[in-house]
Amino acid sequence: MPAIIYPTDSEDEVTMPRARLFGRQRLVHAVLGGGQVADVLLWRNKRISAALFMGMSLLWFLFEVVEYNFVTLFCHISITTMLIVFIWRSGAEFFGWKLPVIPKSVLDRSTFQDAALTLHVRFNQALSKLIDIACGKDPALFFLAIICLYILSVIGNYFTFLNFMYLCFVCCQTLPFLYERYEDEVDYFVSRSIRQVKKMFKVVDSNVLNKIPRGPVKEKKGR
Repeated sequence: MPAIIYPTDSEDEVTMPRARLFGRQRLVHAVLGGGQVADVLLWRNKRISAALFMGMSLLWFLFEVVEYNFVTLFCHISITTMLIVFIWRSGAEFFGWKLPVIPKSVLDRSTFQDAALTLHVRFNQALSKLIDIACGKDPALFFLAIICLYILSVIGNYFTFLNFMYLCFVCCQTLPFLYERYEDEVDYFVSRSIRQVKKMFKVVDSNVLNKIPRGPVKEKKGR
């Protein structure tokens, strides 16, 4: 594994192996599934990514700012679409215009399958990682996860569910793209932060936790 050199405060951190975020071994595109979903999240297809981002932003604006009701908005969109198609088709027959081409399916079946498969794999990986952390295999990561979840719970008190979902969508649309562009810098600073947290935990463990008196462990008598 090639070495990456950054200016640091200690000599043992001058040269270190390049550590990937979350210990991954594959590229970001492959981690996200390697299909159309990954292309959208990493802005490989800028038209689709921009259209999706603008569409979700418009929906958030209508629901959260304008305070549209979902049923009302759906009915208004359906009415507008039906009127446009009706006027267009009627005018095409009267004035000799080109008939509107109405697609039978907007999205391919494989798009939904790729999205569902990627979501299923990512959810299982996140759940498995959370269980490993809860088992106490890495104490520093355990306390870090507790702190992050607590901060997230506090932040959640100031957001509605719709705002939280939109915030998650914006993060999904921006963070993978930014991470792929600045991958080396992010991997370095994250790995350095984790090492510093582990050092702090060792200090606390040696100066505080190890000094807590513990009673003698009783051996279980055999039956």
